[in-house]
Amino acid sequence: MPSQQSGAHPAHAGAAYTAPPPAPHAPAPHAPAPHAPAPYPTAPAAYPERAPDVPDTTAEASAPRARPGRDRYLDLLRAVALVRVVVFHLFGWAWLTIVFPSMGVMFALAGSLMARSLARPAGSVIRGRLRRLLPPMWAFSLVVVPVMFALSWKPVREEGLWWFIKLGSYLFPLGSPPYPEESGFDGGWLELSWADQAVGPLWYIRAYLWFVLASPLLLKAFRRLPWVTLLAPVALTAVIGTGLVTVPGTFGEGLVDFAVFGSCWILGFAHNDGLLKEIPRYLAVSSAAIVMGFGLWWASGHLTEEGWNLDEIPLAQATWSLGFCAILLVYAPSWQKLPGRLAGWDSLVTLANNRAVTIYLWHNLLFMAAAHLVDQLWSVPWFGDTFGTYIEKSYEVLILIAIWPLIGLAILAFGWVEDVAAKRRPRLWPNGAGRTRRA
Repeated sequence: MPSQQSGAHPAHAGAAYTAPPPAPHAPAPHAPAPHAPAPYPTAPAAYPERAPDVPDTTAEASAPRARPGRDRYLDLLRAVALVRVVVFHLFGWAWLTIVFPSMGVMFALAGSLMARSLARPAGSVIRGRLRRLLPPMWAFSLVVVPVMFALSWKPVREEGLWWFIKLGSYLFPLGSPPYPEESGFDGGWLELSWADQAVGPLWYIRAYLWFVLASPLLLKAFRRLPWVTLLAPVALTAVIGTGLVTVPGTFGEGLVDFAVFGSCWILGFAHNDGLLKEIPRYLAVSSAAIVMGFGLWWASGHLTEEGWNLDEIPLAQATWSLGFCAILLVYAPSWQKLPGRLAGWDSLVTLANNRAVTIYLWHNLLFMAAAHLVDQLWSVPWFGDTFGTYIEKSYEVLILIAIWPLIGLAILAFGWVEDVAAKRRPRLWPNGAGRTRRA
């Protein structure tokens, strides 16, 4: 899944994994980049990159104005957001948070799907969302948490019995899950900071859970007072995301996330209900541009050590993401199929949507494995000596190349849990190829 008023946001989905340039002919270090945000417990108010929505790949009953079936435009946006998150977490380029605010986009898409689903009874919708959301996280936790204990994590001695309650966040993530600040071995396969990087993405599961539980009430409020409900999270961010008022602890962390991305989630309601189509396009776009302009103006006066990284500037993130998503949805076509040259990407877009949670949960941990694989190039006879300088200069690019096959392996190993959670037949590689052949 840290505030700029107090430091960095939960280093989770947002910590950029950038390894320092390795020394020639020697394995490169892969400690997190110096700019990586601090873990939840130390810096609850910032916003690392968050990542994907939990896609609803099953057909759902439509709200009165919703079109049946999947909207491939929304699927394309989700796939682009996922790729952008992976690239950002590797290179840490702050400008990417402006060019494409992935987390705002993901929450807007999730809000639209949630509003569509709530044409059915709210209780059954919430149960269905939790059923799809939690099992993939449990599978991830079953791998990561035992490794923490195996590496001599002894939290009971340090924190007492209260720790057992916090450990429940690995089962039902209403709060931030605990993890050791240092675990593993310096220079080993698991670096001292590996737990921070691995657990980081779980902030998103917490944020998504909060929105799911609140959606029935939020949707009622939106349909009664649409503009007030849409803008209220921005006002809340101006209060608790700027340091004006500080809410401590796990609740404060979750509340800041809820405020920053709340307007994007509710904007998804407006898209589903057709409200954005009722506003003259010139008025919607010009208003969105003003909101985005305010976001950049606010960011310019509140730059952090990471510069223009909007993940570290809550009010700028909230307003820029809201305006950006509004423009994307105002101009949204309704695609049953990807048009033109985009059709060539159909299978990858389908795979990314069917395995969005798996990709997001595992990619940070896989960066460490990818770095170790690249390090082995120095050990290859003749190759390491001959091309060592080139390996050093292209180190991060090589990691980016290596990460995709590893993500593919994670999809094969753990992706089927998403199918079981959704009560579907488990599939190893659900890229829609079989569906295309049958058609």
